[in-house]
Amino acid sequence: MPELPEVEVTRRSFASQIEGAKILGVTMGKPLRWPLGCEPQSLVGAQVQQVRRRGKYLLIDLDQGMLMVHLGMSGSLRFAPVLPLLGAHDHFEMHTDKGLLRLNDPRRFGAVIATQGEQDPVARKLLDGLGMEPLDTQQFSWKRFSEGLKASRSPIKPLLLSGKLVVGVGNIYASEVLFASRIAPTLAANMISAVKARRLFDAIRAILALAVERGGTTLRDFSNADGMPGHFQLQAKVYGRDGLPCVHCGQPIALLRQGQRSTFYCPRCQKA
Repeated sequence: MPELPEVEVTRRSFASQIEGAKILGVTMGKPLRWPLGCEPQSLVGAQVQQVRRRGKYLLIDLDQGMLMVHLGMSGSLRFAPVLPLLGAHDHFEMHTDKGLLRLNDPRRFGAVIATQGEQDPVARKLLDGLGMEPLDTQQFSWKRFSEGLKASRSPIKPLLLSGKLVVGVGNIYASEVLFASRIAPTLAANMISAVKARRLFDAIRAILALAVERGGTTLRDFSNADGMPGHFQLQAKVYGRDGLPCVHCGQPIALLRQGQRSTFYCPRCQKA
């Protein structure tokens, strides 16, 4: 599924192009995970101010409210002056005087939600519980991070996936940052040494930034709003490499299930 780097890459690929655009019409396809929350026609005439990101949500600020976009498990956005006719998996299209913004989502776990802004009860319900932004050097605090680890008895991998301490470290990147930090994915967060905790903190920032630079990860069908795939999968050291030799020690990469999610790790380099 699209994780923070893929969402950030998507944002960067169309934010400057759509800024200042006036909405001319909205077309809806099959229902998504959550309803739009307003009549599509009510968005006509609004102007796009900017496109931001909070966790895995894209926030499209309008002069009259805000649209929250989530790509779900398999969603992707396209923005172009002209697009092909709507297909079976195209569920939202916003016509503007600068181009068409379209959400394609085969599994329909994504969403486009109209709100009155970040203080809207719906927006607050979705955003208020999110952790620190790892790509924000001011918000991503070592003090808060280390205190959050010490306060949790949860295994570190599920804690990272929860998004309560830091957002955006999804399944792919959680395996990668734990390998880079030499931390076993099953180790309780409060048992991680200060040295390894600092390694983890630095690895989260570095690996997510690298993933954004590489255009995100394309395992199946992710592409940015220009239709370009990502290439971070070529940098992965453990994710999807079960049975292959560790790049450091040669031990076969192992696979285990944590909360029904696949975890890839090196049993030798990441001893508990």
